[in-house]
Amino acid sequence: MQLNKVLKNGIIKTEDKYIKIIKVIPINFNLKSELEKEAILNSYKLFLKTFNFNIQILIQSKKEDLSKHISCVESQKNNENKKIQNISQNYIDYILDLNKKKKSSTKNFYIIIESNNINKEMQNFEEIACDELNEKYLKIKDCLSRCGNMIINITEKNEIKEILFSFLNSQKFIFE
Repeated sequence: MQLNKVLKNGIIKTEDKYIKIIKVIPINFNLKSELEKEAILNSYKLFLKTFNFNIQILIQSKKEDLSKHISCVESQKNNENKKIQNISQNYIDYILDLNKKKKSSTKNFYIIIESNNINKEMQNFEEIACDELNEKYLKIKDCLSRCGNMIINITEKNEIKEILFSFLNSQKFIFE
């Protein structure tokens, strides 16, 4: 994918289409009651049935950097009380073990939408593509907000470049 430029409202123009990246901050489903879970699932089913266009859902996992947290515990470990020192060391060992097993990670969720094939010979085709993507974004935001998720419209050029770089860079390491 060749990134040509980022337009208004974070819409990305590539060689042959226009796309938009939406960040989703999900709810913690496991903390919900059974009734809430059922309502969320019904809202999500409605979300999936509502769309007459393709979407891509991308999940990015990053290993958490716990060095600051560990150094904070280390500094408090210097207490004269042997019991506190022992508990602190056990806690540090536990954190390091979790991190080694890759169980301490953050996940970012993104939805990528694209404009339908727009005839480039049409007058204002770029404006039509932007309007179409913004309409799709609002539809997704409305549906996923009903499920309790927070939706972030990514509009900053640098943030878009970082997201694309992180996905493309991670794919590079997978295939090498």
